[in-house]
Amino acid sequence: MPLILLSIAPALLIIIYIYYSDKYDKEPKHLLFICFLLGAIGSILIASLSHLFVSQYYPDIERPIIWMQFCKAFIVVALVEEFSKYIFVRYFAQQHKEFDEPYDGIMYAVMVSMGFAVTENLAYAFQGGVEVALYRAFTAVPAHATFGIIMGYYMGKAKFSRNRVKFNLIGLALATCFHGVYDFFLFINYIPGISIGAFLSLAVGLLLSQKAIRIHQQNSHFKPK
Repeated sequence: MPLILLSIAPALLIIIYIYYSDKYDKEPKHLLFICFLLGAIGSILIASLSHLFVSQYYPDIERPIIWMQFCKAFIVVALVEEFSKYIFVRYFAQQHKEFDEPYDGIMYAVMVSMGFAVTENLAYAFQGGVEVALYRAFTAVPAHATFGIIMGYYMGKAKFSRNRVKFNLIGLALATCFHGVYDFFLFINYIPGISIGAFLSLAVGLLLSQKAIRIHQQNSHFKPK
């Protein structure tokens, strides 16, 4: 039971924070829950199958060689995982009539990302125990949230822009980039002290996330004039 709570609680706190940061037009809870489930089941399934394929046909990707770890971080993990989230935000949430202000991009992307993070957390926690669950509560879960906010910021812009494809892809690309940098520094932790780069990138992502939230709050279509 403690493992389950430790795996779910960090994501739940982030969801509450993002939900109440939507000051002017909150999204329907049932729709948010659907997005959470899409991330928890759909996105994780797509990512898991992709990782399984790579590990079977490209076993050398695990070798401690910097360029291989770079490919693993940015393509095998970051691109696959962020794309698995992106498709549900793009083809489900963004098409919905309730997606009616830029902030909604952040809200729905975070819900999908937190669904993904919870399922991933549970898998790691049952393998590594309480210590792993606690560590991920302060690292991996906030990281997935920042990737979701960054992606969602641009997908929110895309919905109300003539350049929808451009902004959607920018969101996917930046989320992948931040995810890749974060994982890359963790994957090459055989170099002493290098993992600090992951936490620095997370700090930058958190700062940009706060800025993204403020901008979309200010640009809400429902903000009183």
